[in-house]
Amino acid sequence: MNMEFKRKLPTPQTVKDMYPVTEELARQKQENDRQISAVITGEDQRLMLLIGPCSADREDAVLEYAARLRTLQERVKDTILIVPRIYSNKPRTTGDGYKGMLHQPDPNGQPDMLKGLIAIRKMHMKVLEQTGFSSADELLYPENYYYLSDILSYAAIGARSVEDQQHRLIASGLDVPVGMKNPTSGDLSVMMNSILAAQHPHTFLFSQWEVHSKGNPLAHAILRGSVNKYGRSLPNYHYEDLSQLYELYAKSGLANPAVIIDTNHSNSGKQWEQQARIAKEVLHSTRHNGDIGRMVKGLMVESYLLDGCQKPDGGVYGLSITDPCIGWEKTEQLVLELAELRG
Repeated sequence: MNMEFKRKLPTPQTVKDMYPVTEELARQKQENDRQISAVITGEDQRLMLLIGPCSADREDAVLEYAARLRTLQERVKDTILIVPRIYSNKPRTTGDGYKGMLHQPDPNGQPDMLKGLIAIRKMHMKVLEQTGFSSADELLYPENYYYLSDILSYAAIGARSVEDQQHRLIASGLDVPVGMKNPTSGDLSVMMNSILAAQHPHTFLFSQWEVHSKGNPLAHAILRGSVNKYGRSLPNYHYEDLSQLYELYAKSGLANPAVIIDTNHSNSGKQWEQQARIAKEVLHSTRHNGDIGRMVKGLMVESYLLDGCQKPDGGVYGLSITDPCIGWEKTEQLVLELAELRG
């Protein structure tokens, strides 16, 4: 094989034993799971806000950001449920570039997967310890999820992974909500098939085991826009798009029809400053149609301490090193406006 086998990494259970979750933290995560699941099932009418940096590049800035979110959560707790988006591994369209803290705990250093596994577990644990939030992360590498399964409360499957069989099978075995993004082509049938697969039980090979999953009724849709054959972004957050998705859900027989709207990526044409406008338009649509209102469970927003982005070697604290984000001042204003609109 054209690969160098550098070293065998510890199992997920070994890493969990090295950095264990206390009983108190486990209870907090369980309560977070309950609240997030209640939003997906419709028992909780609050708007879920999956919000955070495009990539969690450094622990100190992420912890400061999460602490600010906790203060903000207390102000809007009656109408909004905040789930920090703390993405520790990043898909790259060409395969080049910063792949996240999992690969590079130091964004300017060499890849080190062992240090990366420990770094992301410690970061997610500190967020839980210091703020009470158990976070959302992307299920980019399905087997790696189990290094974090006791501290994450939400998993997202990206536009380039949603057609992959292994992602669908692993999603069927998770006990937390899993959001399936529409593919970059915009074909909603792909996303709906992925949700269907995730909601069903399966028997498959995983980590040298024959395993049986029970199906995940909390698997749901994330609309993130698409790209046409000319490379032009096409949004899918408008009223007509939401109506179409509702019709697909109505015909599908799927449990818990739900959608999260990604306000960035192709929905904004990567015009990150448009996220607030898009979020408010989605809420406007929910007020004009009861079916859409019940289906739309939340929003996904890319936000960090500072507006915009920088190169990985820029060194500016709290400024994204991947896609640009809205900074804290705009974030706080948006969340308060959404809470008022939701109320």
